[in-house]
Amino acid sequence: MSRLDEVRGRLRRIGQDHVLQHEDELSDAQIHAFVDQLASLDLESIPRWVEEYVRKRPASGAPADLSPALAYPRDPRSPGDPSRAWAREDALRRGEDLVRSGRVAVFTVAGGQGSRLGFDGPKGVYPAGAVTGKPLFACIAEWIIAARRRYGAPIPWLVMTSPLNHKDTVAFFEAHGHCGLPKDDVIFFQQGVMPSFDAHTGRLLLARKGEVATNPDGHGGSLRALHASGALAELKRRGVEHISYTQIDNPLVRAVDPVFIGLHAGAPDSSGEMSSKMVPKTHPGEKVGVFCRAGGRTMVIEYSDMPEALSKATNADGSLRFNAGSIAVHVIGRAFIERLNQGDFALPFHRADKQIPHVDLNSGEVVQPAAPNGVKLEAFVFDAIPLCRSSIVLETDRVEEFAPIKNAEGADSPKSCREIQTERAARWLEGAGVKVARRADGLADCVLEISPLTAMWAEDLRGRPGLPARIEPGQKLAL
Repeated sequence: MSRLDEVRGRLRRIGQDHVLQHEDELSDAQIHAFVDQLASLDLESIPRWVEEYVRKRPASGAPADLSPALAYPRDPRSPGDPSRAWAREDALRRGEDLVRSGRVAVFTVAGGQGSRLGFDGPKGVYPAGAVTGKPLFACIAEWIIAARRRYGAPIPWLVMTSPLNHKDTVAFFEAHGHCGLPKDDVIFFQQGVMPSFDAHTGRLLLARKGEVATNPDGHGGSLRALHASGALAELKRRGVEHISYTQIDNPLVRAVDPVFIGLHAGAPDSSGEMSSKMVPKTHPGEKVGVFCRAGGRTMVIEYSDMPEALSKATNADGSLRFNAGSIAVHVIGRAFIERLNQGDFALPFHRADKQIPHVDLNSGEVVQPAAPNGVKLEAFVFDAIPLCRSSIVLETDRVEEFAPIKNAEGADSPKSCREIQTERAARWLEGAGVKVARRADGLADCVLEISPLTAMWAEDLRGRPGLPARIEPGQKLAL
């Protein structure tokens, strides 16, 4: 039996053999590539996915016993809850020991394209430095380089791409000397993909004759991809125990944060399996997931699933009761990911209704739909948090660590990112005695950027020679 006949039989058994309708129009090479794609998909799971996520709309909403997650405050000296008291110096020392001994790696999820920003290329290549315009990849690389220099240890960097951008991402790193890192310490692997479905029939959609329409399986797929690619085994070989998880869109992310790593590894209520950072929400409707507790477990509830009454609920002092906004920054234990990948592991999928170009089976032409016609499925990494024996959350400062670039305009845009980078740099410079020009509304009247190669923390600038005495209105300065 040929491979084509074998795949045809598998498709027929699941009621999806329509995808071969145009096989007579394909060349031998196209047939070979199509069979390879089909064989790579988990065809036997498709009927279950169609039934659970396409024909039925998954139930959303929050558990009935939902309560706010307890978070360690960013200022250990003033915990609102005595059980959240912690010693920053102890966490720092523990985290530094882990980094110094080579037991920490960085993992960046970078499978997206910059299309939402009007940028043709991998998201990680998008210019993000407020003054320099250095790419997002370089922003993270400089953190890793600075930490390697400070602690004298190798820090492997895992970069997860997707079929959409893998080739271009690897080419970028090769053309730019792996962003200043040793080539062997930058490890690339691809995330998986999911087929896209017709929202009405549950049929697989064709992107073109001889190709199923697919989409990346979401950042939650990273936990399987780490294992399947061999990257996890490579980390074990190198003695890595903890993985600092970041997404590519945030140039201020502390890719190596010894304080967070140390708290993750040593807090009395942490299993050392998966820990998270949060920032207080700016308003009830902010579109971020919220750290909560239910059934004795920490979890993230998507903003769209939070009941409006809970989103707006306040404490006696007027602050939001559910205010712990997720910023997609975690530390994950390598052994935890290994445990999850024992057996048939998969995080739940989330449904997204999308406009998906596809081949019309009658005409054979590609249709560009004007309204959502298909269903894409993706997994979210935060759904692994309830699988921990226990999980902790650390509050951080939005200006210090969170300036994502997600949208072309408005919130989380290149403009807002430049403003946050500038505000953080202004704070640091003022703390070092530099006078920074500010507008009447208090915002810095300049554009500033500080590389982690210059300062990883604000205190690194204090007493540093060569700092300007003053930043003038309208000045642009990169340090």
